[in-house]
Amino acid sequence: MPLTPTPSLTFRNLLVEARGPVTVLSVNRPGVLNALNRETLGEIEDCVRRFLEDDAQGALIVTGAGEKSFVSGADIAELAVLDPRGAEAISRLGQRVVAAIAGSPKPVIAAVNGYAFGGGCELALACHIRLASENAVLGLPEVSLGIIPGYGGTQRLPRLIGPGRALELILSGRRVKADEAERIGLVNRVVPREQLLAEAEALALSILKNGPLAVEAALEAVQRGLELPLDEGLRFESGRFGILAASQDMHEGLNAFLEKRPAKFQRR
Repeated sequence: MPLTPTPSLTFRNLLVEARGPVTVLSVNRPGVLNALNRETLGEIEDCVRRFLEDDAQGALIVTGAGEKSFVSGADIAELAVLDPRGAEAISRLGQRVVAAIAGSPKPVIAAVNGYAFGGGCELALACHIRLASENAVLGLPEVSLGIIPGYGGTQRLPRLIGPGRALELILSGRRVKADEAERIGLVNRVVPREQLLAEAEALALSILKNGPLAVEAALEAVQRGLELPLDEGLRFESGRFGILAASQDMHEGLNAFLEKRPAKFQRR
């Protein structure tokens, strides 16, 4: 079922709004600072699937409802009663949900508007671009609870900021404020809290004005390239470059540049 242009879709733990071609997904569990339980993870997975199936929606913004928390982490009350098999199962569920975001062929932007700990930080790490409000605080404090990050944090954080910095944060459980997160590359940019969603939406629209096939190919080239040796990644890039040369959009984009006019991309 695709997303509809109505103000919101009905979920118990999410607020979802289509703003033109941009979908805004807000985790909404105010009583637990937007912590992720199984039900919420399932709803995020469902929402992302609908977003990807809806041709009218070009970009996704992930944020938290309220002014204090993006996502405070996994729901500790759920984790506390798990046996080894249950713990592995919830880890795999979380990994599957965030992998759907990380592998999206459409751009996904995290608008980190407060606390982003544990599973919340991992949710942000899965997004392609991260903007943070000035009051944002991020971290992977799982070792202080006797566990480790289980939704991809041990894999995505080192790839983003390097293994040394990642290990410092993971092994110490130290939280970082927005300015440090920007300095070490954990977030792309810090903006005033009241401007965060508008900045994320403006960024999404600036991406969507470009050739849609090219945006999709660029996302795929980066995502696949991170998993490949450099020479194989370069071959993959060349292959996608060649495929785009067969598209009408490429010729439209180049001709529009030469003719000094806006391009009219048709996604073909």
